[in-house]
Amino acid sequence: MKLTVVSAGLSTPSSTRLLADRLVDAVRAQLRADHDEPIVEVVELRELARSVADHLVTGFPPPRLASAVEAVTSADGLIVVTPVFTASYSGLFKSFFDLIDPGALTGTPVLIGATGGTARHSLVLEHAMRPLFAYLRSVVVPTAVYAASEDWGAGGDEYADGLPSRILRAGGELAALMTARGNRPAADTEDEVTALERQIADLRFD
Repeated sequence: MKLTVVSAGLSTPSSTRLLADRLVDAVRAQLRADHDEPIVEVVELRELARSVADHLVTGFPPPRLASAVEAVTSADGLIVVTPVFTASYSGLFKSFFDLIDPGALTGTPVLIGATGGTARHSLVLEHAMRPLFAYLRSVVVPTAVYAASEDWGAGGDEYADGLPSRILRAGGELAALMTARGNRPAADTEDEVTALERQIADLRFD
C-alpha cells in the first residue's frame, strides 16, 4: 500500500511540511494497527518549482517531475498540504495539480490540509481545496485539517477539536478508505467511486 504526500511549503523548516508529517504519522499508526504498513513517498513542491514552470511552458516534464507525478497518480492514498496565500492554495500547489491528467486520481482517497497565520483562512479547505479534488474525482475524507500559527502551541488533546484531535481523526478516515479500497476486488471506475463514497458515508469516528 502506497501513501504519497504532497507538501507545498516554501520555507525550511516549514509548518506545512510539519503538518504533513503529523498527518502521515496518524495514517501510518492506524494502518500499522491494521497490520498494513504503507510505503510513504513525499513530494516537496519547493524543490520542483522550476521544473513545474518549465513543464507548463514546454509541455515536457523533466525526469524528476515526471517521477513526482507518477508517485501521485499511482498512490493508494494522498495527503496534500498547502500554505494559504491570498485566501487560497498556493500558485505552486495549483500549478502542480494542473499537470495531473484528468481522471488520473479518480477514486483516490485524499486527505487535505492547509497552514496559515490566522484561523480566518481555514475556509480555504472547503472553498478551494475540496472543490479542486472533487473536480479530479478523488474521494476527499470528511475531516480536513487546518493549522493556524496559534494551533501549534495550543493545549493539544484537552480540546475536543484541537489540532492533535483533528489530525488523528483525519488520519483514521484516510486509513479506513485506503484499507477499504485495497480490500475491494477490481471494479470499473464508476463502481469504485460509488463504493468509496458509500464508505465515507459509513465512517464513524469518536
